[in-house]
Parts: sequence; C-alpha cells; structure tokens
Amino acid sequence: MKTKPLYLLLLLMVLGFNAVYAQLNVVNVNNNQSSSFSIVNSNSSATIYYDASDFEVVRIASKLLSKDIERVTGKLPIVTTNTPKAKNAIIIGTLGQSKLIDKLVKTGKVNATNLSGTWEQYAYQTIKNPLPGIDKALVIMGSDRRGTAYGVFTLSKTIGVSPWYYWADVPTVKSKELHIADINFTSKAPSVKYRGVFINDEDWGLKPWASKLMDPQINDIGPNTYEKVCELLLRLKANMLAPAMHEVTGAFFKYPENKVVADKFAIMMTSSHAEPLLYNNTTEWNKKINGAWDYVRNKDGVLAALDSRVKEAAPYENIYTVGIRGIHDTGMKDVPEGYTKANVLEQVIDAERDILTKYIKKESDEIPQIFVPYKEVLDIYKSGMKLAEDITIVWPDDNFGYIKKLSNKDEAKRKGGAGVYYHISYLGEPNDYLWLNTTPPALMYEEMFKAYQNGADRYWLLNVGDIKPGELGMQFFLDLAWDINSVTYNSIPDYNSTFLASIFGAEYQADFKDIYNSYFRLGFERKPEYMGWDWRWNSLDAKERISDTEFSLANYNEAENRYNEYERIAKKAENLHKALPEAYKSTFYQLVYYPVVGAALENQKMLAAQKNRWYAQQGRAATNNLVEAVKNLDQRLTDITAHYNGLENGKWTGIMTAPGRLPEIQLPPTETIEVPKQAKMGIFIPSGASATQVNVLPRFSKFTKQSHSIEVYNKGENALKWEAKAMNSWILLNKKKGKTNTQETIQVSIDWDKAPKGDNVTGEILVSAGDYNENIHLSIHNPDLTAQALDVLYVEDNGVVSIDPSQFSRKIEKHGMNVQVIEELGYSGNSVQLGTIVDKGWRNASVEYDFYSENAGYVTVHTYALPVFGKDEKNGTAYGVQIDNSMVNWETTASEEYSFNWKENVIRNASINTSKILVSKPGKHTLKLISGNPGMVIQKVVIDFGGLKSSYKGPKPTLLK
Repeated sequence: MKTKPLYLLLLLMVLGFNAVYAQLNVVNVNNNQSSSFSIVNSNSSATIYYDASDFEVVRIASKLLSKDIERVTGKLPIVTTNTPKAKNAIIIGTLGQSKLIDKLVKTGKVNATNLSGTWEQYAYQTIKNPLPGIDKALVIMGSDRRGTAYGVFTLSKTIGVSPWYYWADVPTVKSKELHIADINFTSKAPSVKYRGVFINDEDWGLKPWASKLMDPQINDIGPNTYEKVCELLLRLKANMLAPAMHEVTGAFFKYPENKVVADKFAIMMTSSHAEPLLYNNTTEWNKKINGAWDYVRNKDGVLAALDSRVKEAAPYENIYTVGIRGIHDTGMKDVPEGYTKANVLEQVIDAERDILTKYIKKESDEIPQIFVPYKEVLDIYKSGMKLAEDITIVWPDDNFGYIKKLSNKDEAKRKGGAGVYYHISYLGEPNDYLWLNTTPPALMYEEMFKAYQNGADRYWLLNVGDIKPGELGMQFFLDLAWDINSVTYNSIPDYNSTFLASIFGAEYQADFKDIYNSYFRLGFERKPEYMGWDWRWNSLDAKERISDTEFSLANYNEAENRYNEYERIAKKAENLHKALPEAYKSTFYQLVYYPVVGAALENQKMLAAQKNRWYAQQGRAATNNLVEAVKNLDQRLTDITAHYNGLENGKWTGIMTAPGRLPEIQLPPTETIEVPKQAKMGIFIPSGASATQVNVLPRFSKFTKQSHSIEVYNKGENALKWEAKAMNSWILLNKKKGKTNTQETIQVSIDWDKAPKGDNVTGEILVSAGDYNENIHLSIHNPDLTAQALDVLYVEDNGVVSIDPSQFSRKIEKHGMNVQVIEELGYSGNSVQLGTIVDKGWRNASVEYDFYSENAGYVTVHTYALPVFGKDEKNGTAYGVQIDNSMVNWETTASEEYSFNWKENVIRNASINTSKILVSKPGKHTLKLISGNPGMVIQKVVIDFGGLKSSYKGPKPTLLK
C-alpha cells in the first residue's frame, strides 16, 4: 500500500514537489556504499553534533532530528555538544554562530560562499575526515538560525517524517537503514521574506481543545500549545505567527512563557491589523482603568499601553503592526472637527515608531513594521495618508479570498515593499465560514501569484482559523510562499493529490485527485456553511431568514446533481477509509474523510429538507420519508464530528465543531403531509413544463444529444402501477412500466438514425396508471445539417448557448498579454483569465467562441466572472463582451465592499453581468471576451435566446457533439 522512501523520493522528483529532494537522495539499502553517508546502518547510527554556543532552535532541531530518525529506524542517535567519537557524524550549525561550522569553513572543509549573508538559506555537504576520529560527516549549516532549522527539518521530511506527524498524526514508514548520497547543495532564498499564519476565531476549536488537553493548568491557549504550533511552522518553513486574540482567549503576552517558546523556535511574532505593536486591546485594555481606547481623546493612555508592550517584547524578534483601529475588530473611532482620520493615523504611527526606537536600538527603518489597510483603513489610506517608506504595506483580501488592492507604480518603489493578508477562514458578514477549508488552491494561487507578480513578496499572512481542518490550505500557502515557482497553473490540479499520495500511497493518487478537485469545485460553487437555513442579506440591506438553498430542484437537475456528486465523492472517501491499513485511518479521517463526508452530509441535509418542502407542495408520497432522511443525515454529521474529536484516544477532543461555530447542529425546517391510501399518479418534467395544461419535455437536439427525464410519482400510500409508451418509434425509454410506493424516473432519449428530419419534429409519450393517463409532448431539432457543416464549438439548445470559457475556438494574444486557462476553478470546472495580471495596457488579449443559433434577435449574455478587484486605483475590473461585430459591452466585476452586490458575489463566488446584444440572423456567430483591465477571470457564459430557466449556476455547456 505505502511507497518506500526511495519510491516516494522518485515520485516527488518527477512531480517537482520540491527541488531539494532531487539533491537529498535518501535511500533504504542493506549495504553501505562508498558514495553515500550512513545516517543509520545495521551496526550504528550517526552522532548528531551541534555547538553549545549556537542558537536555542539549533539544539531543539537537533534533538527533534534524533527523534525523527528513531521514528523511522527505531534507533535514537546520540545528540551532543562534545566532540563526537563516531565513525559518522551529522554536524549542525549556524554560520557565524557555531564555532565548529566557522572552523570547518576557515579550514576549507566546507564551502559557505553561497550561504554567507543570505536570508534563511541552508546547505548540505558531505565531507571526509572533518575532525579527528570522524571518518565522514553530513554538515547541515544555515545562514541564520531559521536557515539551520529548515535544513534539519528538510532532512526529517526526506527520510519520511511528515511536518504533520503531530497535527494530522501522519505515520512514519519504517526503514532499518538510512543512507544519503554524497551531496553539496545550497538552498535558494525563500520567495517571500516573512511567511506565517494567524490563528483566529478560535472560540469553537483550538481554544476548547487547548484549554483541556494542552494547557489545562491555565485553562487557555498557552505555551504547550504554541510549542506545537511553532514546531509545525518551522517544519513547513514558515517564520512568523500571529497568535489567537479573541475575547475567550488570554492575550499572548498574558503568559510570559509564550514569547519564550516562540523565540526558542525562532518564530517571529506578528499580529493582526487590530493589534498595534503586538498589543491585544480585546482583552488587555480595561476601559474602567485605562479610559477610552481613543488616540485623540486618550493619547497618553493608549501610548502608555503600547510603550509597555514594546518594552516587554523588544528583546525578541518581532514584526510590529503600526496604526490603530477600534477595540477588537472594529473600525477606527470618529475624530473631532479639525482632524481627519488620515492625519490621526499619521500621528499615531509617528508616536509608535518613537516607542520602537526607544526600546529597540536600531534605526526605525531597520525594525520590521507593517501597515495593514484593512476594511475602513484602506479608504483612509487612499484619502492621501502619508506612510514612511520603510513600512511594509500588507494588502488584505476582502475576507473571502479576493485581494482588494495591490501596489501601484509609486507604491511598488517603496523600501518597505508589500505583502498580503489572506483568509481561508472568516467570522463576519455576509456569512461565516469557520468549519471546513473550501478555498480552492487554484483561487489562492491566482490571487497570491498575482500579488507576487506585482511586488507583494515581503510578508504573507494566512488566516487559518484553528489550523484544523485547514491543513491542506496551510500547506499550499506556505509551500507557495517558500518557493513561488514550486507551483504553476498546470500543476495545481495535481497539488493535493500529490501531497496525499506521498502519505497514503501513489496507487491512490487518481482517487485523491478526483475527490479533492470535486470537493473544492463544489465548495467554490457554494460553501457548506452557506447552504440555506440561515440569515441572508436582502436587497434592502436587511437580514432575512431563508430556508431553501438557491440550487434549483426544477431546472437543469441542479440540486439533484449536486446531491449526487457529493454522494459519489463521499462514498469514494468511505471506501478508501475502509481499505487503508489501520495505522493510516486516523490521518485519512482528518485530511480527507471528515472534510469530504462532512461537506456532503451538510449539503445533502439542506437539499433533502428543501426537496421535502417542495414535495409537500406537490403532495408526493415521498414527502414524509425525507423528514426522517434529514434527521439521519443530521445525526451522521453529529456522529462523524464526535468520532473526529475521539481520534487518537481523545487527543483531539474539542477541536471540531460542526457546521461551524454553532454549539450544536441545527435541523432545517421540514413538513409532514397527510397521504391518502389510494395510489394516484403525478408527473413532473425537470427543466420542462408539467402540472399545467400540458406536459412538455425540453426539446431534444441532434447537436447536443442530451437525454431528458420524466418523474412519475405517487400521491398515495398504496403502490402505484404505471406504464409508459412511446408513440413514435424513434423515442427511446429506459423504463416502460413499474410499481412504486414513491416515485421512479424514466430517461428519454432519441434514436437519431430513425428520427425524421426537421427543425421542429414533434412526438408523444403516454404514461398511464389504471384509468388515469398523462400525455407527454416533445419536439426534436433534427435539421438536414451535419455537425461538421456547422463548424462551431457550441450550439443553441432549448433557447440557450452555454459556454465553458476554457474551451474556446481561438485566442488572440498581443503585446505580451496572455490568455491563461485556470484549471479547477469555476462553475464549469475551469476558467479563463483575460490578459496577464501585470499592467500592460488595454485590449491586448481576447478569446473567441464560435456558436450556432437557431434564432435571432436581442439576446442576453450572462457572464459569470470571479469577483476580483482592480489591481490598483488606475486599473479597474473591466472586460468586454461582443458578438460578431456588435458594439463591445464593457462589464466590471468588483462591487464596493459590504454592498448588497458584493455580499451576493462573495457568497456565490461570481459576479454575474448581463449584456444585451443583437444577433442579426440564425446561423454561425462568434462570441468574443476581450481583455480590458488585466487579470479578469471568466468562469461561465450563457447566451440567452429566451429559454434560460431559473437556477443557481445555469445549464451545462451546450457543446456540439
């Protein structure tokens, strides 16, 4: 089942998972080789040596490496600061801090030319006779303390110890021996200088878990928790942490040991936009004692608190947030007449910088500082606020994954550079998403790569909530921050499956790819937390309670398809869970089973309740069965959540609450109806017409060859016997009779070899139950034209042309502006980005889609775009829509944050624009999507000739077949 280390290594090399593995050729063999260094062989293990004068993190990493080797081989290497007396030694140290490393450099034993003076780099060299009594050594040296640690933990990962061995209980594959090929390798500098996570909204996960199991003596998130967090960050090559800061949690600096633990692990402390100079006003500020948190009216009180914090934090390595907002995550206070908020912020920052230089004996431009223009602060900044050149501007997303602004040409020249604050978890309007990580890697890459291309390479902070179950998102974000070139648009579809295959085995990679790409696509369409039975904002900007989801039960089989797709991937996850060896079940449950099955159950519960209420209106006998189904789905969700908390003998008790921040799962409303004894037939036609004067199936087209269906349902308790007869020989039915207590579906298709020619040929189906008959009418489009003669990609079908933007007839790229297909992002599965993301001007890229229409007249073109923001003030979110040579309709994607349109857009991950365009005659036409501002992403297009029906995401692509 599980790949051995050598095969894992080869897999990683082939897939480009991390370039260093091509250098770290760790093998499991039964005999030593002269060209390799033995970490562990049949007789002994290498001694691990570090200098006592080196940083504390070097001691910690050395001891953890020893334990990691023991996890793999069962042998625990000696760790010492004395000169080792062993045949083989692993020598670990920091350039300029380790006397031994410096001695090896001075004597020419190792070459540190490419390492000296760099940021967080590391090197490996195997050398012979480094010291008297040592035959051979593997030297791991870092340019600084974190570089050394990264080098150590890269070796740990290579021998088979996952960074997630604790946080996801990833097993270690055992090997009797470990050898490493001779090596001389220096890592590249990280792509992003400061990289880390923000633990946030911890009330319902990390806080209850940590309080009871990690730091029970303080009943809080404390040093034992942060020790595990910091170790994980180091193993993932991160270097900073913004700690938990909600009211339920004691502030990070409340417990003195917290900052000591972080420093031991060489993790820099940073803070959210709401915590100036590392001060958490949520719990540390006491209004009764300190007065109002208001710089204008209580300047001395505010500055005294900040002064005290910097004095305490100054001995340690930190990144300081400058500026000020209200208490917790509230807006900046109003200022009195004669002041502006920009002016006040400038004064605040000047005072904060004076405090920093008071306690940190450096010039202010040498102290890492960030300014985060979050929410209302962005407007204040844009109003003309002046900011010191050395302060890093950290551009925030809108809390839903779309970055609101990036550096313009002037800002790009600033000494302090720029960064990004990004979310995969959020508590706030228009809806929370705290439960599962459903932000697609493709969306994160599109936004973060855009940011990196536009100079945001100084500071990346990910709001990861409780860490669990955001493991995959955190891994992806930090991999990207460490090496921006480790991921490309082409590799995104394989990213998660490659990572999971490295744990569970390469034979499962295709299954993982299917499961997780489907999971993220479904979650992108609508997060599980947004599936109805919730408060939503209406067009009057008021909240109202909504029971139904927005997925249609009537049209395009939309709700049914979603239900079934979740059922499919959940079943696949369940089968994999059963097939895995016992040692891997816990890890699989955490990384795959719970997110996938949990999302499926939440969706199915809400969709089943919606179907129940809909069936009640039709009097279906199946109505009441769905009440019990909803309860069962709800109970299953409760059960799998309890099982998660009980994993590893209760190790994770309290970490998981579903579906989000609710103390207990809430049942959506359902209805029970009186069902008469006597059977009675009802007919429903999905996407057609039924229960009116006439039953009509959607039209069949020989160019799309879609089948359609008839639902025969019972309105009574007794079984319903029914028969169906096609009145035309070219109409095919998959069922011709049946007996049901609830309902059955008849699939209808056309034998196109027998069907008569014509644009609008009619046919009929008779469905009967006893003496009761229903006539089902249909028509077919079967013109005397071949598909080849149309010479198009898409055709009109039932009054619409539905287009997958990634499948185009042609693309036009000029002046360096490219058209980029983004796989695994969007309603159609893939999207297209119009023009590169770097500002190079207008209208230099476009894509074209040839389609065939049966009708003419004014059409409505619906373009489903990602609700991205413009790159900066000079670049908006325009893209053009044109049919043939019509006037170009210029549309935009972004709406003002917190407006009704923005709320709708981020909930559904789409900005849906409509363009009215005249199609002069039936026949072949061309739709053009034209680059306006760079970087607009289109995920679906529907051209409505009058046949579009109400639904959430519209019909499937009407591709010519």
